Amino acid sequence: MAHPTQLGLQDAASPVMEELLHFHDHALMIVLLISILVLYIIVSMVSTKLTDKYILDSQEIEIIWTVLPAIILILIALPSLRILYLMDEINDPHLTIKAVGHQWYWSYEYTDYEDLGFDSYMVATPDLTPGQSRLLEADHRMVVPMESPIRILVTSEDVLHSWAVPALGIKMDAVPGRLNQTAFIASRPGLFYGQCSEICGANHSFMPVVVEAVPLDNFEAWSSFMLEDA
Repeated sequence: MAHPTQLGLQDAASPVMEELLHFHDHALMIVLLISILVLYIIVSMVSTKLTDKYILDSQEIEIIWTVLPAIILILIALPSLRILYLMDEINDPHLTIKAVGHQWYWSYEYTDYEDLGFDSYMVATPDLTPGQSRLLEADHRMVVPMESPIRILVTSEDVLHSWAVPALGIKMDAVPGRLNQTAFIASRPGLFYGQCSEICGANHSFMPVVVEAVPLDNFEAWSSFMLEDA
């Protein structure tokens, strides 16, 4: 979860998010090197009166400053396309969950089970217990087994929403009448928080997403308890 004054991205909790973090650092380093080079050129041009006729009119330099940006763009584009295809891969999911956006709460349906589903509302500030985060805690968390491929089917019942969990590298729009899908693998146990990332009305800020990743044995115990309670 993000904390105050944090400058970087959240710690990765899935393989895809780790790839996104690596790509972010890769692109940022390229931007830093370009910025240093441009700053050096500006300072050198401003601070000296000397000129060089080979710089003012040189075919070789024109070729270099045309080809070099193209190479830089390729170095950015290839890793980006690789991650784009990785994010779209959904191979043999162990569990499928349908997330439906409403104004202003989420409902979850575990489609591999006959009758396992619930609504997830934000916990109001007066009802928070010590250690819970304001505007981020939900009364029912989406519980998933860790180290298992999970497929999420995302849709909406009313207006546009967006199901997003930054630590898992997921952001998928919920569109009425349309079923979008994405997938993730939680690489470690823990609580991962997100929020609706599409302005959806007056209470847009009050529909958090809470994913709880647990070991498989704990997930089976939780699902059995929920089925019995239903």
